[in-house]
Amino acid sequence: MFNKEKFLALCKQWSKNTLMETLEIEYIDAGEDFLTAKMPVNSRVHQPMGLLHGGATVALAESVGSAASLMFINPEKQEVRGIEISANHLRSKREGTVYCTAKIVHKGASIHLWEIRIVDEKDKLISLCKLSNMVLSRRER
Repeated sequence: MFNKEKFLALCKQWSKNTLMETLEIEYIDAGEDFLTAKMPVNSRVHQPMGLLHGGATVALAESVGSAASLMFINPEKQEVRGIEISANHLRSKREGTVYCTAKIVHKGASIHLWEIRIVDEKDKLISLCKLSNMVLSRRER
């Protein structure tokens, strides 16, 4: 049975000392087929014109989609790798918060496909992304 609090705590733990922590990505909701996080929009994630950088948006999308795949694997025996991501940036954002939700489209044994929507505080679509993750056997480091 899916345990939302335990899964959100795992996502938070895995984010320590990573890009997710640098971008201040905070995982805030999860269910059996989705994961949601939020990220502040400020000068730390701006491009030179003072708008949310497309690269920061894609980093948010891949972070959430990759973390979401953890709910379908055994992290002690398997790991996830993002193998393809595409993004359509539809609206700009200068400040505030964006919310990112990854929903599973295909859950195979070796490939997970996610649709990832990034919206603003008014639920207006900022970016629409698609992420493919590969599930691999965990290797010793």
